[in-house]
Amino acid sequence: MVGEDRDLSRSRKIRDMVTGLGLCFPFLALYTVFTIWPVVQGLYVSLHKWSLMGKVKFIGLDNYIKFLSDQKFVDALKHTVIFVGLSVPFLVIMALILALFANRPVKIRRGLRIAYYLPSIISVSVASFIAKYMFAPYMGFVNGILHLTGLLGPGSEIQWLIDTNHAWAVVTIMTVWWTVGFSMLLYLSALQEISPEIYEAAEIDGAAKWQQLLSIVLPLLKPTTYLIVMLQIIASFKVFGQIQLITAGGPAGSTKPLIQYIYETGFTKNNMGYAAAMSYVLFAILVVCTLIQKAVQKRGEMKDEA
Repeated sequence: MVGEDRDLSRSRKIRDMVTGLGLCFPFLALYTVFTIWPVVQGLYVSLHKWSLMGKVKFIGLDNYIKFLSDQKFVDALKHTVIFVGLSVPFLVIMALILALFANRPVKIRRGLRIAYYLPSIISVSVASFIAKYMFAPYMGFVNGILHLTGLLGPGSEIQWLIDTNHAWAVVTIMTVWWTVGFSMLLYLSALQEISPEIYEAAEIDGAAKWQQLLSIVLPLLKPTTYLIVMLQIIASFKVFGQIQLITAGGPAGSTKPLIQYIYETGFTKNNMGYAAAMSYVLFAILVVCTLIQKAVQKRGEMKDEA
């Protein structure tokens, strides 16, 4: 009897394992075809002199060495870092502020949540068109408001997309408006997890609203803040669509990000090998940023527990 029970148990485990593998196979097959294989193929391409029209020649790590002396790569990386530095802090701060407003017990809070999140569902092309219209000279909404308020004199216009600093401001404002909704939802979800009893205890102790924010809300939101910062850094390093559509990397290439340079290298100059190598360099940068963020988060958690 013991032997029969053992055989039945073993056969049941084998059957469950086969069933599980069968259920996982479609996902594993698609993941291999559309994720793992492109990654392996991209690594192979990065080790070759590879153009869409010419012969393939193995050159080893030459493509990875080339970017060290490529000033255009350095400039594109610098522009990407500038965008990360401009967009991420504003995104995090605005997401927190909007979440605090959307979490207030008012009748219109559902409408506020919809209004805050709504821009996130439109495409990058539509969002970029809106930004170009808003900041257009002569007919643009922003310059019109500046004229009405007297901040711009008659006949004077701000050329938002011609000046480098103004162009960065336009791209940053558009990105924050377009993408802040998702981060706001993450903060809102975390705020709703905070027990009302904690606020009641703080009020009994005489804590004002701003003291509750600093002493209760912000510390409890630390894990969510770490997550949002990491996600926004990764997304900002991969910026391409809005800059391509709003400034096309201009003026004079002063807003061209790394992804745009990779795209032009691969599909305009037909240098697929070098483009693939730069893609892996960008991937390595993102991995390093993620590891640093994780280390900072772990150190903060250990400090809080101490």
